[in-house]
Amino acid sequence: MINPFEDTIERLEELTVHCGNEHVRFSKQDLDLLSKPRRTLVVNFPVKMSDGSLKIINGYRVQYNDARGPTKGGIRFHPDVDLDEVKALALWMALKTAVLDLPFGGAKGGITINPKEMNQEDIESISRAFMRQIHHFVGASKDIPAPDVYTNAQVMAWMLDEYEKIKGRKEPGMITGKPIELGGSAGRDIATSLGGAYVLKEIAREYKLSDSPSVAIQGFGNAGMNMAKILKDWGYKIIAVSDSKGGVYSEEGLDVDNLINVKSSTGSVTNIEAKKITNSEILELVVDVLVPAALGGQITSENAENIKAKVVIELANGPVTREADKILHKNNIVVAPDILANAGGVTVSYFEWVQNNSDETWEKDVIFTKLEKKMIQAFQRVHELAVNIGSDHRTAAYILAINRIIDAEKKGVSQ
Repeated sequence: MINPFEDTIERLEELTVHCGNEHVRFSKQDLDLLSKPRRTLVVNFPVKMSDGSLKIINGYRVQYNDARGPTKGGIRFHPDVDLDEVKALALWMALKTAVLDLPFGGAKGGITINPKEMNQEDIESISRAFMRQIHHFVGASKDIPAPDVYTNAQVMAWMLDEYEKIKGRKEPGMITGKPIELGGSAGRDIATSLGGAYVLKEIAREYKLSDSPSVAIQGFGNAGMNMAKILKDWGYKIIAVSDSKGGVYSEEGLDVDNLINVKSSTGSVTNIEAKKITNSEILELVVDVLVPAALGGQITSENAENIKAKVVIELANGPVTREADKILHKNNIVVAPDILANAGGVTVSYFEWVQNNSDETWEKDVIFTKLEKKMIQAFQRVHELAVNIGSDHRTAAYILAINRIIDAEKKGVSQ
């Protein structure tokens, strides 16, 4: 099992070969600033469950870098959450907000539970208890949480309510991805997918994909499902999708609306009538576009040579490992890295934060117009840098982000 944090730090170390290039404004010593998180909080706390038992919950909040502003990042509930994963995710968030030129640093949080085995009452109890543990460390001008894997607007609502009870004041800007009724933003539910789709549209134009590109999507949760809906409406052909129970494939194209209905009613896309494939097989299909939208570490040195897609859009965090990246680049596969491709979520979270802090409400079309502009500008800057230094897009995105973070560090923006 590849350690995601160590893998990312090794990516940073590999960037030193570019130091001295006219497009690189940091030194090896500067990179050392990003080798460790600014602050790390580990909590272990008891929660009384609905069956009367007492359960000890493990939780984490990592604030990686705040040179460019208050830290920003989601909270995930997953049985495999550990400190190294949260550190890696927090570092990626710092890079992601810098790539999109948002006035945020990067953070991440996680709780080591399996919410699929819990009822809503227990999830609410854990959510509120976690906020009681971390409330001193978060806030609208300090660190702003958001939803992530297996958390949603309802979880954010519970955490916001608990925070405001503790503080004795209203502060909707302390958390994003919350319900519209509590100050959430229109469009936040599809923002990650739509941002990735805008990046794909630019790549399709730049690399001259066919008029109706074929697409395989690994992961049919919120991000993967919405990506399928958006791309179907844009004329793309969705030929394969998968979830945690397996996948389905049709060379002629799948009925996306039916997929969504079956997923909603039965819990898995595998219950439609179509050829069954595994989560490993879906990665190796002959398609124009592959969208890993599940968990990290899916494309590794062991299967990278088998990837046949022309373009990989990373809606998940860290789905391609460092060694796999090199193989994909060698094979001329264009990878839109996670810190660019899935940055639509944090970008609309930024819009939500601005709306909360200025007591404004923006219409959905305004938000989507602003999101498209942000995503296109970010892609164009990353692509231009990749061309100028002869690198893949991830290397260019990392350099662009680190340039901005180090510039902020040197100008004394850090609090």
